[in-house]
Amino acid sequence: MMWRSFSADWLKIRGKGLWFLVFLGPIGLLAMQGLNFGIRYDYLTKQYHSDLWGGLLDNVANFVPVALYLGGTLICSLMANVEHQTSSWKQLLALPISRTAVFMSKLLLCLLLVAVSCLLLSVGTVGLGYLLGFGDQPVPYAKVMQIGFASYAAALPVISLQLWLSLSSRNQTLPVSCGITLSLGSLFSASLSEWFPLSWPIMAWSAPRPWLFSGAGLMLGLLLLLPGALHFARKDVN
Repeated sequence: MMWRSFSADWLKIRGKGLWFLVFLGPIGLLAMQGLNFGIRYDYLTKQYHSDLWGGLLDNVANFVPVALYLGGTLICSLMANVEHQTSSWKQLLALPISRTAVFMSKLLLCLLLVAVSCLLLSVGTVGLGYLLGFGDQPVPYAKVMQIGFASYAAALPVISLQLWLSLSSRNQTLPVSCGITLSLGSLFSASLSEWFPLSWPIMAWSAPRPWLFSGAGLMLGLLLLLPGALHFARKDVN
């Protein structure tokens, strides 16, 4: 049943601006770093001359949490608005499909869209490095994949929370405001305690054992799914 719901949701997002957001996040982040390196090319290449790729990845990684939190927030909100704006929840939930399957299909689609954005970021980072002339040094492909997907796993608790809030509220002011606040707060997350989930995406890149924070994000994200799915299954919808 979930796959039928997923197929329907896939068709519903056409022309809703979701794919624009998927591409906008990584392209905007890479354009910012392209401008950064373009303006200060001599200084930055001299600073990172022993590891040009590492320097590029470090500069990109500083803004990945912001992009993940903000992008995840907007994707969740727009996806929920497909049903909210057309007042189609009652018709959807009257179909012979469980509410849990509806919730999980929307979550799966949201996670897929964010994953595509992370993949574009990793691929685009390699392309940017070659454009900047870093091809003489070997590409650290493991680090390139880590910059997108390790932080993505660590950010799953916030993405799960945002989907829960977005599906539960017809008025998207609260979930979007919450997401923007968390996005701005992530700029200072490196100074927060490692026990604070907001810091996990940057820790998943910079910590000595980054896999701990990716694993913690996966586990907490899965835990948040349970109350989210239960609340959605019992909540009255308009």
